[in-house]
Amino acid sequence: MATTAPPPATPNDLLGVTKTLDLLAPRWSVWVLMTVSSQPLRYAEFKPRLPWLADGQLHPRLRHLTNAGVIERTEYAPRHVTYGLTSLGAALLPVLTVIASWGDTYLEKELVANKHTGEVEPERIAPAQNIDDAVALLAPRHATPILFSLQARGTATAKTLATEAMPGYGLTAVYKPLERLVDDGLVTPSGTGGYQLTASGRALAPVFQAISAWATTPAPESDARQTRGQGAAPSQNRSGPWATTPTRNPAPAVSAAPAVRPALTTTPPGGPAWKSGDLFSHQIPARPISPAGGPRR
Repeated sequence: MATTAPPPATPNDLLGVTKTLDLLAPRWSVWVLMTVSSQPLRYAEFKPRLPWLADGQLHPRLRHLTNAGVIERTEYAPRHVTYGLTSLGAALLPVLTVIASWGDTYLEKELVANKHTGEVEPERIAPAQNIDDAVALLAPRHATPILFSLQARGTATAKTLATEAMPGYGLTAVYKPLERLVDDGLVTPSGTGGYQLTASGRALAPVFQAISAWATTPAPESDARQTRGQGAAPSQNRSGPWATTPTRNPAPAVSAAPAVRPALTTTPPGGPAWKSGDLFSHQIPARPISPAGGPRR
């Protein structure tokens, strides 16, 4: 039975995806966005839900997401300000569901003993952490253009990838981002002098399609003043274009506030059901890279 290939990507697709990844890339941005997804919150109401974030960390995330047009700040009085999703932000939630489903399926996991049955099983990872870790693999400079090129071609040489994904750079510049994608488990040498996507890299097609659809859909008139997909400059989102993907350190173990509702209630196709408290309930331990366990976190 023939498989249906994804539609060819356009420059607008690539631009929309890279801008959206830049929007999500600053650490904890996804957690803040998902925290406010249920209802508008006052600043003080974020603290019980994200207690490990200091004022110096929470304020920049709220400002970043507000400037990007996915969160709006409403001032009722000098001391009564709320933060809630815009229509753009609400439309982004199904995209986060797709990213979380990919992360839960393909990112590495430790095998841990079930505290109730004692049986060894893959650890459970919070949806926000799956999204955060997936974005950390895709957001570095040149990573997504290379993945787009390989999705279109199937197999390509380093020279072809340098020309298509990194115009204006010399051939040698492509090897470091390629090496990183190989280390991250998304790309593999083809054996004929070229490169191709791994199974997990090919499975990113629905992720890119969902992001592109969100990024290229005309903004509602009420959000026209905001810039969709506007994130911080790449140098502010990561330590450098060739830095090895950092493991996202765990947030301190905390109990969810009783009033917190599920940040996302949509169940991804073929993915896990998200229950109340899943956003915060699973601490993510640091771990070594385990190629057999899926792409690195």
